[in-house]
Amino acid sequence: MPGRSAEVPAGARRTGILGGSFDPPHVGHVSVARDLIEALRLDRLLVIPARDPPHCEVALPAEVRLDLTRRAFAGLPGIEVSPMEMERAGPSYTVDTLEALARRLPSDRLVLAMGADQFAAIHRWERWRRLPELARIAVIPRDGREPAPSPESMPIEYVVASVTRVDISASRIRQRLEEGQSVHLLIPETIRHHVERAWAGRRACPDRTPTRTT
Repeated sequence: MPGRSAEVPAGARRTGILGGSFDPPHVGHVSVARDLIEALRLDRLLVIPARDPPHCEVALPAEVRLDLTRRAFAGLPGIEVSPMEMERAGPSYTVDTLEALARRLPSDRLVLAMGADQFAAIHRWERWRRLPELARIAVIPRDGREPAPSPESMPIEYVVASVTRVDISASRIRQRLEEGQSVHLLIPETIRHHVERAWAGRRACPDRTPTRTT
């Protein structure tokens, strides 16, 4: 049954998964990742940038986003950035990633973290019914409201992971970069200049089209 607690069963190493396009990574990503470790009592959290996100366009190349994500999370205890989706051809379907992790880490308890907006649309994900078989689903609430699955995905089990919400979006950052505005305090200072340089390189190549998969 749906739960209000972020507890997951004990006994095995608890490995969290936080995916996304990270286009670019920002302070909200870092804050949520840190909080997830405590909220879900994880032994470690795998941050996995998508190579080809199936449901959105990306502005920065895959290898640039991977490099920026590694820099953004460098040195943070309990957090590892995995290139596994970057190394796999084709759309970056979460179900494929979980199946690969289940094979690599057969004794781990996998916990898949996602935002409430993603959870509401989970019935549109590739082979979504397989997801709760492979991992415990942890949903991050939005605006203080209890997350809820869509009628199309009922019944589905999940736990709630209450974290500090940081009102920052990658789309807002991209817009500011495009308009030449500062992204100070929106991007971790350790990567801000790298992000600005990457965006400047992108703007210097106007014929580059965003990656899109459907």
